[in-house]
Amino acid sequence: MQRKRTVTFSSNATNIFFHILTQCNLKCRHCYINPEQHGNQKLTLQTIREWLAIFAKKNKNANVIFLGGEPTLHPDLAPAIKEARQLGYSSITVDTNGYLFHDIIDNVTPDDVDYFSFSLDGATPEVNDPLRGVGSYDACTKGVRTAVSKGFDASMIFTVSRENIHDLMNMPLLLNKLGIKRFFIQIIGIRGNPAKTGADSWQVTKDEWLETVPKVAEAAAQIGITVTYPKVYLPDDEKFECAGLVADNYFIFPNSRVYRCPLCEDFPIHNMELRGNKLVERKKINEMDLFRLDIPEGCVMNKIIQPDNIIYKEDGTPLCKVACCLLKEEITPA
Repeated sequence: MQRKRTVTFSSNATNIFFHILTQCNLKCRHCYINPEQHGNQKLTLQTIREWLAIFAKKNKNANVIFLGGEPTLHPDLAPAIKEARQLGYSSITVDTNGYLFHDIIDNVTPDDVDYFSFSLDGATPEVNDPLRGVGSYDACTKGVRTAVSKGFDASMIFTVSRENIHDLMNMPLLLNKLGIKRFFIQIIGIRGNPAKTGADSWQVTKDEWLETVPKVAEAAAQIGITVTYPKVYLPDDEKFECAGLVADNYFIFPNSRVYRCPLCEDFPIHNMELRGNKLVERKKINEMDLFRLDIPEGCVMNKIIQPDNIIYKEDGTPLCKVACCLLKEEITPA
């Protein structure tokens, strides 16, 4: 059976990351949501429909990902999903912490949703719960089992930080037991809550990343799980590309801001806004102007907001470029 599609992190991809609210039942220590910049509104179903239509007209091959906060807290998520399907989106994904509010699993079908993508940051409660909240491990794994038992495809998101990289190697076995089909490994971004405590509390070193993540990805692929993860560090012979220039990714927030890069989301430098149900480009200077800068370090926004990712040689040149976080490696089962 052919596997369903979901978000595609590659050149020429179009992904609509649609935050339909910013409220959440959890208070994750590494949450990137910033209400001051993203708003605290809960979009009406009518607005959701209108905004979905705007982006569907731009590209019907787009993938839409419903996010929050926790998107299942929105009472109109089910009809929003059905609207996206009717508009012809190429794939529909719901990113969730697993609590699955408003009986969402019973109000949509596997034909409506391509993937429920669950966030878990540890293979045990002892690792996950200090990051995401007491009881969140049990709730998430229960949610996965419920979704899989009802025929939904499930993926998992693991955000790597200094708090949990030691446990990443234990994830493939858990994923296999849960029936997970895709595994997304992310690197912690210094935005939202992590920006308040600083990079030193969260970021892993280049050696830690390279010694751990590719090996875990290979291990998961060997047991039949497709794995996607950011390269982070580019080899000398690989050209740097910015997804803001070579792909169409839109990060929509309830306050009408539309960003093209997640690293920009703590700042009012968004490229677009939704005004009167029209997508409008903002005047200079915004994030798109920054993307066009060519610097030896690679990702301009990484250089600006999380420079601790960059390692320099004695002559002051970077040891390697930092890759765009939205262009990633994918390892598929043999």
